[in-house]
This record gives sequence, structure tokens and C-alpha cells, in this order.
Amino acid sequence: MSQDMKEKLEKYRTAPFDARFPNQNQTRNCWQNYLDFHRCQKALTAKGTDVTPCDWYQRVYKSLCPVSWVSKWDEQRENGTFPGKI
Repeated sequence: MSQDMKEKLEKYRTAPFDARFPNQNQTRNCWQNYLDFHRCQKALTAKGTDVTPCDWYQRVYKSLCPVSWVSKWDEQRENGTFPGKI
């Protein structure tokens, strides 16, 4: 992992501005980062590479998403009923 990425992860405090989600309501941002994290893990695991770069997405969705949503989505993924495409 690059030194620049390590520095960004160490300095991370809360989700930075994302131009794809300019509005005050960050629900879609939460959802997208949750999907991106799991897609990233799936892709990098399939390649057999380090999944550390995926931590960025996890930190963002954990700072934006209510814990109850994440718990529900994790449960749905385990049961095979998750509506998102991972």
C-alpha cells in the first residue's frame, strides 16, 4: 500500500465531501460506501491481494451509516437476501 494512502487512513476523522452526493441527506452516500467496501473486498480477495485499501470505504460507511442499518445489511448478506449487488 502506498505511503500516501496510509497517511490518509491515519488522518481520517469523518467522511470527506463526495461530489457524487452534494446534498445534506447522506443516505445514498452511506449505501454506496457500504457496497463499495464489500465489492472491494470481494474483488481483491479473488485476486489474492491485500484488502487494506478497502478500509477507506469501511471507515466512511461506519461514520455515515446508523449501526442498525449496517447490522440489518450484514444479516441480510448472511441470509442471502441482501438487495444490493456485490
